[in-house]
Amino acid sequence: MKFLLTSAGIKNKSIYDTLVDMLGKPIAEANALCIPTAIYAIPGGATKSWEFLTGQATTPMCELGWKSMGVLELTALPSINEELWVPVVKEADVLLVNGGDPLYLSYWMRQSGLADLLPSLDAVYVGLSAGSMVMAPNIGEFFVGWTPPNGGDETLGLVDFAMFPHLDHEMLPYNTMAAAERWAAGMHGPAYAIDDQTAIKVIDGAVEVVSEGHWKLFSP
Repeated sequence: MKFLLTSAGIKNKSIYDTLVDMLGKPIAEANALCIPTAIYAIPGGATKSWEFLTGQATTPMCELGWKSMGVLELTALPSINEELWVPVVKEADVLLVNGGDPLYLSYWMRQSGLADLLPSLDAVYVGLSAGSMVMAPNIGEFFVGWTPPNGGDETLGLVDFAMFPHLDHEMLPYNTMAAAERWAAGMHGPAYAIDDQTAIKVIDGAVEVVSEGHWKLFSP
């Protein structure tokens, strides 16, 4: 699977062009599946989910002009037959995975069976904030909100680095470079701090930073 891990969606031309290149076709010819699940574990999640799906958020994902768009709600999947949703996922060109709480998203990706399916897909996985962080081996104490049944900060580990999104965001005064440095000191592998104008592209394990903003790689 190809990963485009963003802090805040498709925020600039560099990230947009990278997405189109990864798709191998124009966005208008690509079929998208939107996954809002992570957002429900934070305050105002229901409203924020609607804003994400209808393109009213400030994190461009669903409003880019896809050929078709569906919604995959992970919490519903364990209660229905796999034949009702697995073929839909396999046919999608892109998965658009909303932000919110990364541990809640990780839990439901596992519970639903999507986590097991992801490595075999040909689709492009586009993450937004928590939707990106969930691909890391873990997220660090700084980002722990919702607590999974077994505790800890472990996520899916489909990439070998961690992410600190929304670096220096005006509405997130604690997301400073100094905070990112303290966070990275507690991580056990490579860790990226990225702002909202930055994304990380991963294909077959090869990592490339795409940015019109600022970012920093912390090596262990």
